[in-house]
Amino acid sequence: MTESRYATLARTLRKQIEMQVWLPGDRLPSLRDTCKQSGLSLMTVLQAYQLLESQGVIVARPQSGYYVAAGLQRPVRHQPDERLHAAEQIDVNDAIFDILKAGQDPAVVPLGSAFPDPTLFPQPRLARSLASAVRRMSPHSATANLPPGNEELRRSIAQRYAQNGIEVAPDEIVITSGAMESLGLSLQMVTEPGDWVAIESPAFYGVLQAIERRKLKAVAIPTDVRFGMDPDALEKALDTYPIKACWLMSSFQNPLGCTLPPENKVRLVEILQAHQVAIIEDDVYSELYFGSERAVPLKATSYRSEILHCSSFSKCLAPGFRVGWVAAGAYAERIQRLQLMSTLSASVPVQLALADYLQQGGYDTHLRRLRRILEQRQMAMHHAIIKEFPAQVSVSQPKGGYFLWLDLGENVDAARIYQLALAKGVSIAPGTMFSADERFRHCIRINTSFEWGPHTARAISVLAALVGEEIRG
Repeated sequence: MTESRYATLARTLRKQIEMQVWLPGDRLPSLRDTCKQSGLSLMTVLQAYQLLESQGVIVARPQSGYYVAAGLQRPVRHQPDERLHAAEQIDVNDAIFDILKAGQDPAVVPLGSAFPDPTLFPQPRLARSLASAVRRMSPHSATANLPPGNEELRRSIAQRYAQNGIEVAPDEIVITSGAMESLGLSLQMVTEPGDWVAIESPAFYGVLQAIERRKLKAVAIPTDVRFGMDPDALEKALDTYPIKACWLMSSFQNPLGCTLPPENKVRLVEILQAHQVAIIEDDVYSELYFGSERAVPLKATSYRSEILHCSSFSKCLAPGFRVGWVAAGAYAERIQRLQLMSTLSASVPVQLALADYLQQGGYDTHLRRLRRILEQRQMAMHHAIIKEFPAQVSVSQPKGGYFLWLDLGENVDAARIYQLALAKGVSIAPGTMFSADERFRHCIRINTSFEWGPHTARAISVLAALVGEEIRG
């Protein structure tokens, strides 16, 4: 069969990309320029570009054109071990503490940090809102803002849910001291010590710490670097263990950066609903999407009242304010009672400050700028990794957030790389932070939110050299 003209053009362009004529992030010639150069019609050229886009080779940017997809040359390998891993006891706090403590040195390039670059946030504007809130506080403010929290702030959050097509009443929202408190309260709400919880593998280390504190048992569900938690593996786990809750990130998961495809979100919710398992959705990165469309959370499904949707302002607006929330649905009143018995409430002045900031407008403008910068920095870091690291190293390319996940190869000890890099002034997050066992000992997570410049370029070169030496033995 004779190959169509658009398919021939697509094959030619793909070969050019594979030969690195066009590098990741490069803008391809416009449709009209390609028409002139090839002599083909506009429709034929458009079909070729759309074919490459459907294959993940290039990406379209509205009003800008077509660009080579970052990371095409070296896609991340699927996780080799797809077996369920059950742990009746989690013991990770000490190791995680040591790693996090080591990365606090201001002389160290903090590629292992879990927090975004603090210079990205509107600190002067937030400071003005905080000062205004303190001036306006009445003697009764402390009691008036006890759980569920400041009414104006809860209403602003409910409005943002509504803008994304999700019905959440302000009364369903409980303001917390950061997302970790909302997640911890949610876990406490739906489990008792000794219960089984389904978690991602690899998982955010905060999950492991919470399970350890709560004296729970964990079933680690294989989580794909592109597609997230495996629904088939989850279903198998639910048929095998008496699981009471499932804790997962639906968008830009930490550490992989993966986002569940829409069909997988629906299936996961249906599976969990059928087994009457509570869903704790950790959605702290959802505002940090690249492109024009925000990923829809699990909370948007028909099962929304039974989903404990947790988020915060820490990753997108005010890390130091430590204000989060849980859209707790049917669990809202019981979550409030648990909070009253523990932290009592989130900081009242900070709640008032955030309410003031959100009401003044400008939050979405800030978010658009933040997303643009994070995408640019990720692309720069990704390109440097592709260029400098040994060929056996594979790297993810999330469409949001600020983490890259690197698979260094089975023979590389990421913990050793971490120690050697730290001695040279560079921190990373070794894969052992994200599992109760050693299955990710050859992987690392890198924070891409920091400005690309001489310091970060040197840090990547240092890491690349250390990994290369480790591979060569």
